[in-house]
Amino acid sequence: MNVSATLNAFRLLRNPSLCLPYATISTFNDLPVPLSTAFGNAEADIRAVVLDKDNCFAVPEENVVYKPYTDKFNALRTHYPPPHLLIVSNSAGTSSSDPFGTASSSLASATNIPVLQHSTKKPGCGPQILQHFLTASGSRVTSADQIAVVGDRLFTDVMLANLMGSWSLWVKDGVVQSRNPFISWEKKLPERMMRYGFNAPLPRSRR
Repeated sequence: MNVSATLNAFRLLRNPSLCLPYATISTFNDLPVPLSTAFGNAEADIRAVVLDKDNCFAVPEENVVYKPYTDKFNALRTHYPPPHLLIVSNSAGTSSSDPFGTASSSLASATNIPVLQHSTKKPGCGPQILQHFLTASGSRVTSADQIAVVGDRLFTDVMLANLMGSWSLWVKDGVVQSRNPFISWEKKLPERMMRYGFNAPLPRSRR
């Protein structure tokens, strides 16, 4: 159970826009590099990228890059070399789902990208992510609005970005199509909310 997501869901009652992405793509292969171009005329200064794993660049439960996404992943890693690229997964690197670090070690080895070790699952691990980028040797990140979060779930990845005050980029379709009715409903949610006048929040320095 993701206690962090459950607790943070109450924030949506006060601010429903927290689950809305600033930009949307279909699959990881549609990710623009550099990411600054994904956000239109917002003139985003993206210096670091947070990547979700499951159904973003990897098949769920697998710790390797989905083969058709290899070229895009390599292009992203070239433009945002460590420490400016970080994998944050709720299945690899969390103390509850990966207590011995087996999955995170396998993932880091396969991708040559660090995997965040975090005790609180998304969307509540923003402070640990920001601390990583602010303190990592060679990092050019000085504020949360220089970070983009890429992931396939509105209530974890997108909400994480918005709570941090970072840029959110939603991978709508992912690697595999889910038959889960909640996920089907989730994919329709942003369009419905925007019809009622809700918009994705700007990163903190732009508010």
